[in-house]
Parts: sequence; C-alpha cells; structure tokens
Amino acid sequence: MGLAEDFQAAVEKSRQLTRRPSNEELLDLYALFKQATDGDVSGERPGGFDFKAIAKYDAWAGKKGLSKENATKNYIALVEKLHKEYQ
Repeated sequence: MGLAEDFQAAVEKSRQLTRRPSNEELLDLYALFKQATDGDVSGERPGGFDFKAIAKYDAWAGKKGLSKENATKNYIALVEKLHKEYQ
C-alpha cells in the first residue's frame, strides 16, 4: 500500500480503538491529522471560553512546519502505537 492508503487505513483503525485515548493523545491525533490533510494551521486562534477549540488550535499550531508527508507518517505511527496499547 502507498502512504495515502496507509493513512486512510490508520484513520479507520483510530475509530476502532477499544479504549478512549488520553486528552493529550487525542490532541496529537487531531493535530497530526490536520497537518497531514490541511498543512499549517490557518485562521485566528479562538478566543473566549471555548477551551476545546483553543486546545485543538494550539495542538495543530505546534505542528507548524511539519511536512504533510511526515505528519502522515507520524499519524500512522501514533495510531499503530495506540492500537497495540489498547488491544
């Protein structure tokens, strides 16, 4: 399989985890997914009391500069690690 197919398989695998990952792991999954699919973060940082949106934005912003290819590989590796831990 190519990288795109491996990524799609990892996305499906992430939905089949038997336990919920920690908040930090979920944020890392989100940030890597967004970096792999959309590239560097865009738009303004959310304000106010939307702490979930702020955390997601900050996690994605932390991946700024990471290539889409490396973000894809890191996402696949993280899903594999979580899949092994939660089986």
